[in-house]
Amino acid sequence: MEQIFNSEFYEKLHTLRMSIALNIASGQAGGRKSNSKGNSVEFSDFREYMLGDDIRRIDWNAYARFDRLFVKLFMEEKEGVFQVFLDCSESMKYGEHSKEVCAKRIAGALSYIVLENGDRLYINTLKDNHVVTAGSYSGMQAFIRCIKFIEEAPMGGANDLFKSVKEKEFKNRGLSFLITDGYTDELDETIKYLKYKKQDVVLIHVLSDEELDPRYEGTLNLQDSEFLGELRVSFNASAIKTYKESLNTFLTDTENMCKKYGVTYIRVCSSESFDSLFFSSLAKLAKKV
Repeated sequence: MEQIFNSEFYEKLHTLRMSIALNIASGQAGGRKSNSKGNSVEFSDFREYMLGDDIRRIDWNAYARFDRLFVKLFMEEKEGVFQVFLDCSESMKYGEHSKEVCAKRIAGALSYIVLENGDRLYINTLKDNHVVTAGSYSGMQAFIRCIKFIEEAPMGGANDLFKSVKEKEFKNRGLSFLITDGYTDELDETIKYLKYKKQDVVLIHVLSDEELDPRYEGTLNLQDSEFLGELRVSFNASAIKTYKESLNTFLTDTENMCKKYGVTYIRVCSSESFDSLFFSSLAKLAKKV
């Protein structure tokens, strides 16, 4: 497998200056960052210190009184809360340009955007019907730890997205990015659950070249990568036509489902270049500043 976070990835990140253009409530200390031009040093609130917070924001007077660490929040520094959900099922490993590499790069780029914008980030991997959360991240000093967690997240096995996401505990309103190839019977239930938990949702649908435009020939044994079932198929013009019709139905149904629930839908191909991925696909949900 090609290196996920290579030198080109980091070079592109240095030119990536995006701001998520969605106004959400964080639940931490009121609403998302204020756009007002008031006094940015006006004290607003405080909360208990969490790993990854900027130690310069610690209120040492409060520590002296309560023997616990607290950080100060200011009028223009109230956090948005963002969740990244990464599908780690076996099917995500498929493709000459694997969906795993593409999905993890997207998760890395989104982590950069959220942390650079001063917001709170949670990264969640979905595998074997369970969710693993990498804790809470805040501030650019946490970015390398985010990248390490994403890069080392194992892919494999079968997974029910709905069962996995239902294990997640949500304490705040926020925005959730769901990065998946969509191969689950419960995608709509997963979306509805996230909405029920007061999440704005962005579905990032990752597919490979081979899935979007198969170029196989002859008779092949196809194996389900997650459930290990087999199907013998003769790839001729008729079979490919039938497959593409089914694919178009799948893609249309997925996009229509997102429209129904007010979900932002972004489809990407795993072979996309960094420029296409960062500045075309992801630019659909963000604005350059």
